[in-house]
Amino acid sequence: MEAVIAIVALLFVLFVALGVYATVKAVGAAKRGVDRTLTQARRTVEDHTLRAKSFAQLGPAGELAQLRLKLRTSMRATQDALQAVEAEDASLKESLGLFQRLSAHGHELDGELKRLESEPDRARLAERLPGLRERTERITQSADALRWAARDRARRFADDDLDTLSAQIDVESGALRHWTKTEPAAAPPPWPEASPADTGPAQQTWPETPRSRTDEEST
Repeated sequence: MEAVIAIVALLFVLFVALGVYATVKAVGAAKRGVDRTLTQARRTVEDHTLRAKSFAQLGPAGELAQLRLKLRTSMRATQDALQAVEAEDASLKESLGLFQRLSAHGHELDGELKRLESEPDRARLAERLPGLRERTERITQSADALRWAARDRARRFADDDLDTLSAQIDVESGALRHWTKTEPAAAPPPWPEASPADTGPAQQTWPETPRSRTDEEST
């Protein structure tokens, strides 16, 4: 009896532990989902704000907003493109590593541009713009190159797979239509062998004409 009670108690503890674990996992997943949603919403709001500033503000302030918007759009598009094909192509790990290094430069530049948005010295800001513009161009060009290379590679794999699939379908279609193939004509049956009586020398006989028969009777 004591063994049964111990087993029941052990099972109860296990069920409670599993319930607590499942609850913690569910809460953690929900929290991560909420964090992702808040982060995405914050980015969307910030992008719309930058787009509005790039049109509404003139001079260095407006150009700073344009540079930030260009940088963030290019980096985010490259990140999404690489992550989309990462699970299908293991050879992109090196490309992801390069993008992580490039992202560090991008985040540094984005932070610097954001701080300069509140810079009151417009003359000093105008002097810094050429260097900031060049850095933004270099980072976005590198990001665009990675993104398009990953897309071209994925499209190449898709084209190769489609060619292979088309060839297999053509073979299968031909196998399904086997009844349309022309069957070889059957060989004619062999002639029967000649009988022993017919094995002698062949003689050609012509029918007698009526005139020759009359001459023979008169003699």
